[in-house]
Amino acid sequence: MKLKKLNAALALLSIIGILVHVSYQIFAYFTLYHNPKLTVITAAPFMVCACLHAVLGMAIVFTQADGTRLDVYKKRNMQTVLQRLSAALILPLLILHINAFGILLKFSQIGKWPMFWFVIFLQIVFFGAVVTHVALSVTKAFITLGLLTDIKKVKILDRVFFVLGAVIFIAAAFSVVRGEVIIFLPK
Repeated sequence: MKLKKLNAALALLSIIGILVHVSYQIFAYFTLYHNPKLTVITAAPFMVCACLHAVLGMAIVFTQADGTRLDVYKKRNMQTVLQRLSAALILPLLILHINAFGILLKFSQIGKWPMFWFVIFLQIVFFGAVVTHVALSVTKAFITLGLLTDIKKVKILDRVFFVLGAVIFIAAAFSVVRGEVIIFLPK
């Protein structure tokens, strides 16, 4: 149980880190102001926590029985399956996300517009996977840490985090796509 609590704490630290990073990126793309140092400064603490969380999470999934059976507690366990699938989707898309600006620059310079738009699409999928994973993880982390025990509060907080996640997803997707279109599409 100590590993699960440590992983829950890392998850919450990762969530704080991603909120800082996403907030800066939304600002940067809305204002078309980019400071590479701030991008790294806002991403680095998040990446450290998220990598530790991912490694520990995989170790827990593969070494400890956690009782995730779909025939019992179907809705809650489907959320766990979706949480894990979104995590698995984040990892390969993260590589694209880190390199997206350079890839889009290259495709725009050589006129590979279908690939340009495919990268834009994959970024939106990445944002969706991250937001889905976070929204599904917050209350679970609170439960694991013993900070939340009332099932009614869990349901309410789940809804709140899904709504907040949707707002963040829309803001991030809109600002990034808008910014990249302004930057890379020919005038």
